[in-house]
Amino acid sequence: MTTLEMIEEKKRGAVLPAAAIRAWVHQVARGEVPDYQASAFLMAVYFQGMNGDETAAYTRAIADSGQMLDLSPLGSRTVDKHSTGGVGDKTSLVLAPAVAACGVPVPMLSGRGLGHTGGTLDKLEAIPGFRAELPIHEFLRIVQQVGCAIVGQTPNLAPADRILYSLRDVTGTVDSIPLIVGSIVGKKLAAGPDAFVYDVKVGAGAFMRTLEDARLLGHALVRATRANGKSASALLTAMDAPLGQAIGNALEVVEAIESLRGGGPADLRELVVELGGEMLRLSGTESDAATARARIGRVLDSGRAAEVFAQMVAAQGGDPHVVDDVALLPTAPVTQEVRAQEAGGVSWIDARALGDAAVALGAGRARVGDVLNHSVGIQLLVKPGDRVERGEPLAVVHAASGEALRQATEAISTAVAVGDPAAARPLIVERISP
Repeated sequence: MTTLEMIEEKKRGAVLPAAAIRAWVHQVARGEVPDYQASAFLMAVYFQGMNGDETAAYTRAIADSGQMLDLSPLGSRTVDKHSTGGVGDKTSLVLAPAVAACGVPVPMLSGRGLGHTGGTLDKLEAIPGFRAELPIHEFLRIVQQVGCAIVGQTPNLAPADRILYSLRDVTGTVDSIPLIVGSIVGKKLAAGPDAFVYDVKVGAGAFMRTLEDARLLGHALVRATRANGKSASALLTAMDAPLGQAIGNALEVVEAIESLRGGGPADLRELVVELGGEMLRLSGTESDAATARARIGRVLDSGRAAEVFAQMVAAQGGDPHVVDDVALLPTAPVTQEVRAQEAGGVSWIDARALGDAAVALGAGRARVGDVLNHSVGIQLLVKPGDRVERGEPLAVVHAASGEALRQATEAISTAVAVGDPAAARPLIVERISP
């Protein structure tokens, strides 16, 4: 089928053959489809959708539009995790070493932050010397030697996705579930792990704001992954308030290190234990979910996960001494507390507004190519439901200048509401598992 024929068929709601989808995606990767036609097809999919078979075929085509990694030399069943993005989400920094400390290889491809959501690679690059961009052979060597590595996507993996995503970004088709699934799962399949756990965020600070949308995405991710021969499950997790307390790259690394040593915020630990237990279960290392979660907890409390993290950092060129001395991380020159103007319960924390405030401080990107300041960010001192007194600190702002500090302070004052305490939804909202 020609691209025009595919556009005509899809705009009428027809189901496209898998072979036609695959051929079209590969033509996109080779630069043979004009942007205006590719954009028209994406818009047709946005309005008409794709069924499960079409989505699986589109996903597979994204994956094999470039290099497909062979992880068999690692000798064990490998597993990866993907988060749909949130505020203060430093989970991967703790999760990958913890699962690796249990003997399961974790070859993790991660991304950079854009907009109100942070990026795992940006956080890790707050560590002096850390290299997030590695050639494939070095990435695999580190996973084999250390048990995990966290790197960026190489140009040869899923090249069709880079072209199609850039078009989705400027045509208003980013939030199409089949296209989201193709992008996420296609890249994961190309990277080669045997199993995937998806952390689908839901709430004010997530891309999926409603439980219905998050549920649809979670099921679609799992279906497309299994249809392509891999094991998968998903957790729908709350992102109404930021995860943990730290928002900002170096601040989040500090919090991750605390968690790797058995401490850190309770919600971050809970999420790591839940996701890690699911990863162990899908890898076949543990069959019982409770036993798997307990094992993750033990490697955190024993310090073994922190040891693996230090080894990974060293292997990727970073200074492993940050695990013992977080003062090696960059610190902002200006800090200021934001205090409660009245007594009461914390009824609401607007995660999206706090993410945007962190971007304004320089911790994130408003546009691709923006340069980050790894030292700046926000430390939240309260959670929804907490009781505070007038004048009690709600947050600490870490800024590069007085003007940035003033703007962030104003944003936080309106993002944290004090009044009648509200019951927060549970962190683990729902499970989608075999």
